Amino acid sequence: MRTGEADSATGRRTRVHVVSDVHGNTEALARAGDGADALICLGDLVLFLDYADHARGIFPDLFGVEAADRLVELRTARRFDEARAYGRELWAGLDRNAAILGAVRTQYAAMFAAMPTPTYATYGNVDVPALWPEYAGPGTTVLDGERAEIGGRVFGFVGGGLRTPMNTPFEISDEEYAAKIEAVGEVDVLCTHIPPDVPELTYDTVARRFERGSGALLDAIRRTRPRYALFGHVHQPLTRRMRIGATECVNVGHFASTGRPWALQW
Repeated sequence: MRTGEADSATGRRTRVHVVSDVHGNTEALARAGDGADALICLGDLVLFLDYADHARGIFPDLFGVEAADRLVELRTARRFDEARAYGRELWAGLDRNAAILGAVRTQYAAMFAAMPTPTYATYGNVDVPALWPEYAGPGTTVLDGERAEIGGRVFGFVGGGLRTPMNTPFEISDEEYAAKIEAVGEVDVLCTHIPPDVPELTYDTVARRFERGSGALLDAIRRTRPRYALFGHVHQPLTRRMRIGATECVNVGHFASTGRPWALQW
């Protein structure tokens, strides 16, 4: 079926809402499935540091707003070595892993409780996959390198990001990411956290830098021709939507700031 066509057997349309880069926006997440048959979440639930509001997130909760201001300044200037050195100074004498995991657990408990039934979710690059089984309830299906059927269409899911100087928690090698893309195979809708490696889709106009997109994902789109390729990760992309051959590629938006899901109906 094409978007907007009804199921010929029942006469009923299927509607899914898609979100990405939730980054702690639990209140909006609780409403994200309203009016939809299912919610799809493309990851980045954790809020470590809000670049728009330096008072929000795990980092300022632990070290204060002034420290967050300094870290953002260094990272925005791409002075990553200095940012890491500054971080080491702050963390000296503290159990970094225990502090971060404790804060992540608190955020996950609230966000997974807010997810409607059914939700289909995959990981973002700032997520901690090992913790998800503790918080994902029976109404939430977690998929990575896997497929699910929703309303008669096959959706494929690939989570995580590729390795970068930022060194976020769930970055993997190009080879591992490509293997997950391959495992998904041909689908109607390909759902990932990061975009395909296309300049217009990977450039962040506010951060003024290219984020990492996947060449393996781009190759799969060209080869398998899904109807849609849905993703997030780039918060303020140069281009939010473009066609690659037969595939409509869509950045579903920075949910943390908009609070609005992207809708797909057929």
